[in-house]
Amino acid sequence: MFILRGAFTALVTPMKDGGEVDYDGFRRLIQFQLEGGIDGLVPLGTTGETPTLEESEEEKLIRIAVEEAGGRVPLVVGTGSNSTKSMREYTKRAKDLGADAALVVTPYYNKPNDSGLIAHFEEAAAVGIPIVVYNIAGRTGRNIPAPLMEKIAEIPGIAGVKESSGDMGQIGDMIAGIAMRRNGSNPFRVLSGDDAFTLPLCALGGDGTVSVISNLLPAKVTALTKACLEGNYTEARRIHFELLPFMKAAFIETNPAPIKAAMNMAGLPAGPARLPLGPLSSAHTEILRKELASLGLLKK
Repeated sequence: MFILRGAFTALVTPMKDGGEVDYDGFRRLIQFQLEGGIDGLVPLGTTGETPTLEESEEEKLIRIAVEEAGGRVPLVVGTGSNSTKSMREYTKRAKDLGADAALVVTPYYNKPNDSGLIAHFEEAAAVGIPIVVYNIAGRTGRNIPAPLMEKIAEIPGIAGVKESSGDMGQIGDMIAGIAMRRNGSNPFRVLSGDDAFTLPLCALGGDGTVSVISNLLPAKVTALTKACLEGNYTEARRIHFELLPFMKAAFIETNPAPIKAAMNMAGLPAGPARLPLGPLSSAHTEILRKELASLGLLKK
């Protein structure tokens, strides 16, 4: 049974220096996540550079993720598009290939009105796989406020939301107005889409995180999330403040360029980001290097 709760990693897509997808590296990263005790995996999201991937590359990555995860943790595959037709096709592909759920982002650039947005998620849910709404106005230009999310959450098959609005008031409204009113047989989960908000979101009654820094620190992020969900906020605060400088450094430039640079420094397969994301500035590289050294992760 699919459970959207705990620490999920928004997986990077490792690349070779020539720009080709590093499929062997992707397998290694998934094994690294499983060894670190992560609760779930989210390939083909923003961190996975989906806008620059070919459909054949995406399909192969899904197949590898399903094979490597082997049912040990839930697999939530990004299937979003600003075309409802394409989104539905991607969502069906994920379902057919064995994903446990689909992460569907608010359509970007189109800036759909409320009725269009509801219809978009109805189309996603109609595929017959649990749908996690991805709300990230900074990428899409369209926020989903709590009253509209309540309407979307009424669609059968909508399992929860990855909240990246950066608005704790809005997040609290979603938790109180939707998640806490649903019964156990029909839960609506609220997960943080920002690493620095994992602790406060869980303190409000949320369900965990879809993390970027867990690409490098799966065990630490899992421990942080577990402490939060168990109500052990003394331990949660300790881990949060230990990781906070790196959380900030990991977003010093556009994601996923910083986390891929950090993973390369730590000896994990990540490679470069694809254009239009370029390499980090030398100043930002040194900031990342310093934070990795403080965590004892610097190898290169």
